[in-house]
Amino acid sequence: MRDRMNVYFPPELLKQISELADRRKLSRSAIVEAAVASFLSPDGADRREAAFTRRLDRLSRQMQRLERDVGLTAETLALFIRFWLTITPPLPNDAQATAQIKGRERFEGFVEALGRRLQKGQSFLREIPEDIRRQEAAEET
Repeated sequence: MRDRMNVYFPPELLKQISELADRRKLSRSAIVEAAVASFLSPDGADRREAAFTRRLDRLSRQMQRLERDVGLTAETLALFIRFWLTITPPLPNDAQATAQIKGRERFEGFVEALGRRLQKGQSFLREIPEDIRRQEAAEET
């Protein structure tokens, strides 16, 4: 048996309740009943806090991975640029035009190779730990 209760809601809140009821194919009474039960539940706050904690932990781990990957990327790029600038001799003026054409061709090839790798879901950053493990295993034998 259920008792009837008249409750007044602001129009915007009533609209949200109605939209949720329509989406979930439930009655508005069922939505309000579930909300009130959740609000009155003694462990409701603990569940919400645990859910937030799990989400924050997951976000923290994702941020740590992003920081590591960005740091690795920046270090790799800096090392490559330093190496390239150190070993590349300056070109004479008459070879500049030919070098620019060749550079454009190489860059287009690079962009195409990068596009293929990204489409396949390959990641250089994921390959580095595998390469290190293989190198260490080879050094041990």
